[in-house]
Amino acid sequence: MADWVKVAGSLTAISAGSRTTVWGVNAASAVYRYTNFDGNPWINIPGGLSDIGAAADGTVWGVNSGNQIYRYHGDQDGVNPWKGIPGSLVRIDAGSRTSVWGVDSAGAVYRYTNYDANPWVKVPGGLSDIGAGADGTVWGVNSSNQVYRYTGDQDASNPWVGVPGSLKRIAVGSRTNVWGVDPAGSIYRYTNNDASGTNPWIKIPGTATDIAAGADGNAWHINSAGDIYRYTGDQPS
Repeated sequence: MADWVKVAGSLTAISAGSRTTVWGVNAASAVYRYTNFDGNPWINIPGGLSDIGAAADGTVWGVNSGNQIYRYHGDQDGVNPWKGIPGSLVRIDAGSRTSVWGVDSAGAVYRYTNYDANPWVKVPGGLSDIGAGADGTVWGVNSSNQVYRYTGDQDASNPWVGVPGSLKRIAVGSRTNVWGVDPAGSIYRYTNNDASGTNPWIKIPGTATDIAAGADGNAWHINSAGDIYRYTGDQPS
């Protein structure tokens, strides 16, 4: 696959804030951070998580198998790298310190208030996965694999606009870097044009179970075997 370079390791979930901020979780819930060196790519971070969200500014959040929520503090307190935050979520993503979104086990959507004492505000809608970008862009998919982009900052009466396509996973780095995986595992990148034919998505070679997109155009995916790939299709072959 000329579009992807394989990186050593095995992960079941991955998130990329930028080229230098990539985090993942493996099948045993161990947490890993990318070293920026493919020759020895991952460093284990204490903790156990089932999903993780990494932002371009270094913000990292995660949830565990018990749906408990944590924010990474290891750059401030090496003894206790994760701080528990009230709430219950099954999927989480962080675009920045102030743009953190999650979905609970019932499909309800929540946005972080930037205030730990009362951390979440419920946003109308029902989703199964969510992606938040550094610029405030947010997309989601529901249990029927329908795709939505958040417009609640523009139209409070209808906070989500449907976008053609069928995806089970979504990742957002920015307004112009949105990736998804369909139910068959095919990988798609957003064309930045909702009306481009009948499908605003370009199919990218490869198969995936999870996808990651950074604010700087970076993208990663993992497949059903846990293999890890970084996108190089935007670079000279």
